[in-house]
Amino acid sequence: MDVAQAKNICVDESEKNIDDQMEEILASYTGTKDELISMLQKVQVRFGYLPESAMECIARFLKVPESTVFGVATFYAQFKLVPTGRNIIKVCRGTACHVRGGARILSHIKKTLGITPGQTTPDREYTLETVACIGACALAPTMVTNDETHGQMTTKKVDELFKSSDEGEDA
Repeated sequence: MDVAQAKNICVDESEKNIDDQMEEILASYTGTKDELISMLQKVQVRFGYLPESAMECIARFLKVPESTVFGVATFYAQFKLVPTGRNIIKVCRGTACHVRGGARILSHIKKTLGITPGQTTPDREYTLETVACIGACALAPTMVTNDETHGQMTTKKVDELFKSSDEGEDA
């Protein structure tokens, strides 16, 4: 499929910016169903989540029902259907972390950010998630901010992390 054909796939004027970017993404695909997951991954990298209009556009491009695209997007945990924050906070809920106070850390983060797991702060600065295990049990309790693992967490260390993050924005 060439770029001109890809342009005709997306026509929703209310999401023009997304559509323009979708044209660019779809132009690199041939339109076969086996490309669906790769398309969803590219869309999520571009937007930080899977906008509904982008999934509709993919369905039209692949000539499959929208429910097929939505089904794949909801089956895999890697895909997000709502916007995520610039900083992803993952708190471990594994056994070692639980025994060493992980629930206290999670509770403190929820109170500090004013959100629960699965939510994003209104300013889209933070998204809070929980994971079954980070794989750093010797450092329990642990949390991950973006790609950085933090071990032997305390509520004081959590406060220091958020304070240093806020100071980094001001610089």
